[in-house]
Amino acid sequence: MTRVAMLSLHTSPLAQPGVGDSGGMNVYVRELVAGLAHAGVEVTTYTREWRAGLPREILVEPNHRVIHIPAGQFDLPKEELESLVPTFTDLVLDDIRRNHPVDVVHANYWLSGLSGHALKHELDVPLVTTFHTLARVKAEGGDPEPERRERAEAQIIGCADAICVSCDEEEDQFRRLYGNPPGVLEIVAPGVEHAFFTPGDKRGARAALAMGDGPVLLFVGRIQPLKGVDVAVRALAALGRRDAQLYVVGGASGSNGDTEVLRVQSLIAELGLTRQVHFVEAQAHHMLSTYYRAADAVWVPSRSESFGLVALEAAACGIPVIANAVGGLLSLVDHGRTGYLVADRDPEVFAKYTAELLDNPALATAMGIAAADRGRRYTWSFAAARLRRVYTDITSRSLVNCS
Repeated sequence: MTRVAMLSLHTSPLAQPGVGDSGGMNVYVRELVAGLAHAGVEVTTYTREWRAGLPREILVEPNHRVIHIPAGQFDLPKEELESLVPTFTDLVLDDIRRNHPVDVVHANYWLSGLSGHALKHELDVPLVTTFHTLARVKAEGGDPEPERRERAEAQIIGCADAICVSCDEEEDQFRRLYGNPPGVLEIVAPGVEHAFFTPGDKRGARAALAMGDGPVLLFVGRIQPLKGVDVAVRALAALGRRDAQLYVVGGASGSNGDTEVLRVQSLIAELGLTRQVHFVEAQAHHMLSTYYRAADAVWVPSRSESFGLVALEAAACGIPVIANAVGGLLSLVDHGRTGYLVADRDPEVFAKYTAELLDNPALATAMGIAAADRGRRYTWSFAAARLRRVYTDITSRSLVNCS
């Protein structure tokens, strides 16, 4: 049985997505590890203790435990967590040596990658890294990161035995920005939980959520500049339908999240949309399907997305997605068939495509059917099987020497 230390330093797979720094990565780690556990891989997920009263160790299910590492104050923003990496690493190393020996270390995000880099050398085991997002990618989208992050990511890339990306587009982007890494690049596409995210009754979903009969547009995600809530608001204004309602499901995130909420609220007031935009607190993951089913279209105007789990979940529910033409969204949205891709996050174009769907119910229905069919291709069990093969392959090869 392969034994894996899964590192998720800055956010717990057990935390509520859409709140603070919790988002698609939480879902990714939780569901992927569940798939690995069901496939017979023994996984210990290490995450920073994020609130008081948490048990040190939680057995989530057979072959999967979560261990909370006490490193720093609970409410530290993600931007201040780099200083805690040495403490986190030392405590993880101690637990591995005392209690849970491993064959592979798998790090998620660059902060965990720093820890994984050190653990690889201490334990002499291969390092797998899933970055989820990279500094150079964010910079291309107009969201630059500190230079120290870019240096750290370069070090991790130079030592990782395998780097997981979500799709062909992300692989191409990685090679264009970073060249060919010393280790292998592996495509491990995320999945969707089809027990929750399936087509359903739109009228029933709206009744359950106390929505009206007019057009419903949906934005799901953390409120931060990267995600583009302001673009969604401007798209609603450009649509010019006074009966249309925009629902924003998610909470403020990051050091500038609260400021972004205030900025968006000010924009809403300026555009006269106060009665048309509704903020909804982050929902339990399985509850999101009701919001998806209630929507006529889901908007994903992010500056960058390595994959775009929201777009996949919406598609699985049979809802057309209108998204910025970047990253993994290019592989998820089949332009003109399952939804639309928008260049440069242009609100006018978001509105144009939305109007086409609202004015042509037959087109919207056909797109929804095609979207659901596309969504069925993605499962967590397939993702876990793919990752299990990655683990098997790298444990049979010599370790990458740091470059």
